[in-house]
Amino acid sequence: MTAPPFTATVLTMFPEAFPGPLGVSLIGTAWRERGLWSLETLDIRGFSEDRRGFLDDTPAGGGPGAVLKADVVARALDSVSGPARPLLYMSARGRPLTQARVKEWAKADGITVLCGRFEGVDQRVLDARGFEEVSVGDAVLAGGEAAAMVVIEACVRLIPGVLGQAESLSSESFEDGLLEHPQYTRPRTFEGLEIPEVLLSGDHKKVAQWREEQREKTTRERRPDLWAAHLQKTAGHDPAKSQVKSAKARGE
Repeated sequence: MTAPPFTATVLTMFPEAFPGPLGVSLIGTAWRERGLWSLETLDIRGFSEDRRGFLDDTPAGGGPGAVLKADVVARALDSVSGPARPLLYMSARGRPLTQARVKEWAKADGITVLCGRFEGVDQRVLDARGFEEVSVGDAVLAGGEAAAMVVIEACVRLIPGVLGQAESLSSESFEDGLLEHPQYTRPRTFEGLEIPEVLLSGDHKKVAQWREEQREKTTRERRPDLWAAHLQKTAGHDPAKSQVKSAKARGE
């Protein structure tokens, strides 16, 4: 049997946390039944050489909490076989997770994800092994497991055949720098709220135009950083064109 095209390996103190949501719906079916990807967990507690099984120690320089030891993490990582893959460390101080980065990782044979705990991981092993530090948002979690699931799911859903409809991926948020437009379905009226009339018109050109306008409006209101980048890209660095497009998005 040929190996799955994408393998997610997770280094964690709590392998029992997995697969979690990765084991359900289309993502889970693609793994368990169709073999389009695979998931493996590695319990880093098994790589402690301390007779008490300790994985951590007090922070150098003092302070509260504990830090995962570099040698323990290194032994766990070095036990992982197979081709070289992106090494990701889930960290609140990491670079923000973006769809562009996910698309690059999804092209690899897989990813290896390190889940931190306590005050984090000794920086030396992150530097020595070439980990990328990745943040899934401006919030602090108790550990990296939930964040790891986010990254893995984001990658796996891009594997051909996992979701079934490739065209659905092209219109999603972030694919072209804009957020996705609102979605509606039956019933036509819900608690006094109607489906926008244009979506029921049957005029595909008008529907497409409305959706594009909604994408621009939503992005401008919710993610001004993305909107500014979009204006710069589409206007070819022309401030006058950017101002015109921005005014149109505001309905001016």
